[in-house]
Amino acid sequence: MSADEPLYRRDPKAWQKHLAEGNARQARKRVGADAILRDTQGLILLVDPDYKPDWDLPGGMVEANEPPLDGLVRELNEELTLELPTSQLTLVCIDWVSPHGPWDDSLMFIFDGGRLTPEQISNLSPNRDELTRYALLAPHEAQQRLRPYVWLRLQAALEAVDSQTVAYLHDGHRV
Repeated sequence: MSADEPLYRRDPKAWQKHLAEGNARQARKRVGADAILRDTQGLILLVDPDYKPDWDLPGGMVEANEPPLDGLVRELNEELTLELPTSQLTLVCIDWVSPHGPWDDSLMFIFDGGRLTPEQISNLSPNRDELTRYALLAPHEAQQRLRPYVWLRLQAALEAVDSQTVAYLHDGHRV
C-alpha cells in the first residue's frame, strides 16, 4: 500500500487506536431524561427528591453508554415503580444546561409520557431512598415548586406537546 493511502486502509489497528485516543480526549456531557406525566384531568406529576431542595419532573440522570429513553424508563421504574413502554414516550424537548455550581454542562431530554390511568397513579410507589413524595399539580402549582429554569423547560415542553414539535432550549430558553 502507498503512504498516500488513508490510515484506515493502511493500518486498521492504528486507525482504531487513533480513534480511541481521540475519544478519550473529547468532552463528556452529563445527560438526563425526564418525563411529563399527567392524569386524566391534565394535572402534572412532580416528584420531591430527598437529595435536593426543589421538586422536579420524574426521571433522572442517564448512566454511561445508556440511551436517554432507556435511562428514563429505568428511572421511572426505580423511583416510582412505574413501568412505561418506550412506545408511550415521545421526545418533546432538549435543553442544554450551562455549567453551574460544581456541575459541567449537560443535556436534558424531556419526553411526553401522556396520561396515566387512575390505576397507574394508585400503583405509584416512591422509592424512599430517592423521593420524599410525589404530587399531581395544576401548572400554576407546578411553577411554584420547580426551580425557575425547570419551569421554563416544562412550559416549553408542554407547548411542544400541543404543537407536536420538539423544543430546543438553552437553560430553559428557546434558541
